[in-house]
Amino acid sequence: MLLPSKKDLKTALEVFAVFQWALSAFLIVTTSIIVNLYLVVFTQYWLVTVLILTWLAFDWKTPERGGRRYTCVRNWRLWKHYCDYFPLKLLKTHDISPKCNYILVCHPHGILAHTWFGNFSSEGSGFSKMFPGITPYILTLGAFFWMPFLREYIMSVGACSVSESSMDFLLTHKGTGNMLIVVVGGLAECRYSLPGSSTLVLRNRSGFVRMALRHGAALIPSYAFGETDLYDQHIFTPGGFVNRFQKWFQTMVHIYPCAFYGRGFTKNSWGLLPYALPVTTIVGEPLQMPKIENPSQEIVAKYHALYIEALCKLFDQHKTQFGISETQELEII
Repeated sequence: MLLPSKKDLKTALEVFAVFQWALSAFLIVTTSIIVNLYLVVFTQYWLVTVLILTWLAFDWKTPERGGRRYTCVRNWRLWKHYCDYFPLKLLKTHDISPKCNYILVCHPHGILAHTWFGNFSSEGSGFSKMFPGITPYILTLGAFFWMPFLREYIMSVGACSVSESSMDFLLTHKGTGNMLIVVVGGLAECRYSLPGSSTLVLRNRSGFVRMALRHGAALIPSYAFGETDLYDQHIFTPGGFVNRFQKWFQTMVHIYPCAFYGRGFTKNSWGLLPYALPVTTIVGEPLQMPKIENPSQEIVAKYHALYIEALCKLFDQHKTQFGISETQELEII
């Protein structure tokens, strides 16, 4: 009998690492709902569910108060396999001083924001060695913290709510050396995530600039070259039934349902795993911001334009290294 080689085992671990993260939210949510319904309806242990809900109510504000990270979870060997699957690479263009606070803005979102998670919620790509003295906080939708157990898993890697009160807390109660990582394009950007695309939803997204001005936090542009190549997406006929449903669904819940697909568990199969393609995130130079407690719309617009200019400069300086044409530019919508 032939035994699997070390290369085969490593590949299997990498596939598992990506698969478990993508599937973990679904499994934790469904298991939690089914088990608690069973306890309440079919057993005498309903008190367990009551205790869980009591703890959830008591702990409700934690995701907006710095979360509850565990360094041991961020250092899991599993995340190194996650980053090696693609592989993901993190590169900086300037040193970051721990004497200030920062808001690092990730572009693009892609379908499932794999680089945002792999590079900043774990040590899989060596964040702490690259940015000594900096504490990263990945910010995500508050809805992810509504479900018991899932919220603990997400918070354990340093995730917090992306709400205004959460960002205010992190920038005022945690001293210096904090880096808030946001993906401002959000789920609205998924529909533009096509191989070779460089379209960003950013023109009307200025809340992060206002937050940076209120606290005097520097803004750091970053761009993940290759993120939009990780999945293919079926584009339905404009104006057709499915396309109209997608737009209706987006107006109702602010999520655009994409028909995306990638590879399966084996290299040449079809499935929902991302393609194993290299993605390199370039972290740009911090854009220093003045501290203005109540910035006017004109001031916000001024620094928003400066940020877009810095992001476009970062993209143009590095795009040819990653197979992007010299003539291709960022499309800001």
